[in-house]
Amino acid sequence: MAQPVRRQISKDIAKERVGILIANALKEAHANEKVANAQAYLARKIAMRLRVKLDYEIRQLFCKKCKKFIIPGRNSRIRIGRTNTKSIRITCLKCEHTYHKILSGHTRNF
Repeated sequence: MAQPVRRQISKDIAKERVGILIANALKEAHANEKVANAQAYLARKIAMRLRVKLDYEIRQLFCKKCKKFIIPGRNSRIRIGRTNTKSIRITCLKCEHTYHKILSGHTRNF
């Protein structure tokens, strides 16, 4: 009976630590990229080990192909889409993988 409670407590602690590590990584990103990458790697490793699902905002900070930490404007290129749907193209400059993020389902009115 105590096992599920203990597991939930450890997941809560892990989620809190992941949030702190990602916040620190974003602060350190432009000053020291190596430290930021190490903190982000550690945060992702903690989340995987304890099977904690990362929030959407945090998941967007990792490349979907090479799994590296994406520092906006530093090692990624962000472009606004030119189609009828509002979208953003994010390109990881480490592996050159491009993925699209659709902002809304509505079309633009010109």
